[in-house]
Amino acid sequence: MLTVWGRRNSSNVQKVMWAIGELGLAYERIDAGLEFGGNDTPAYLAMNPTGLVPTLKDGDFILWESNSIVRYLANRYGQGALEPADPKTRALASQWMDWQMSAFLPAFWDVFHGLVRTPPEKRNYAAIAEAKTKAVALAEIFDAELARHAYVAGDTFSMGDIPMGIRMYRFRQLISDRPALPNMERWYATIEKRPAYHEHVGSIPLT
Repeated sequence: MLTVWGRRNSSNVQKVMWAIGELGLAYERIDAGLEFGGNDTPAYLAMNPTGLVPTLKDGDFILWESNSIVRYLANRYGQGALEPADPKTRALASQWMDWQMSAFLPAFWDVFHGLVRTPPEKRNYAAIAEAKTKAVALAEIFDAELARHAYVAGDTFSMGDIPMGIRMYRFRQLISDRPALPNMERWYATIEKRPAYHEHVGSIPLT
């Protein structure tokens, strides 16, 4: 059985839990991070020296970094499904997983941190507005990509859709004054119907 350390409202933990749900794997999740603490203890740091969440234990194998965990689970338990069998399709899925971390998340961070983690009286609304503009521009790139096919890496749901689904959930919740993104909205409508998404992402309030 898999063990995952991390609070269920963490976007990075949600990636892992969504992948586990898609694969139908047995798991135990242990709350850790922020209000739960525990991620700065010697025992936790021995597993994950960054002190961040999530951390995965599969038998005697321990892994951290959310995208790496999703790739590992897809490769070990979901070859040909969550992990695309075709190497080019698999590379495209991986490409968008990395893009959401290297480009979209940094652009969007001040929106999320400013509106969710910061009290109204302490918010930097100029920074939030600038971040909204950057995030919308990147969402438009994503929307244009989805004009070409149904999912991130082709016509089938894959591991690549998971990180982008996590980000677009927050994007849609926090930027209501966004332009029309018809391809993204069509894609999102299919994503949010997936039971594993609903259980591990869509039913959890932003915190």
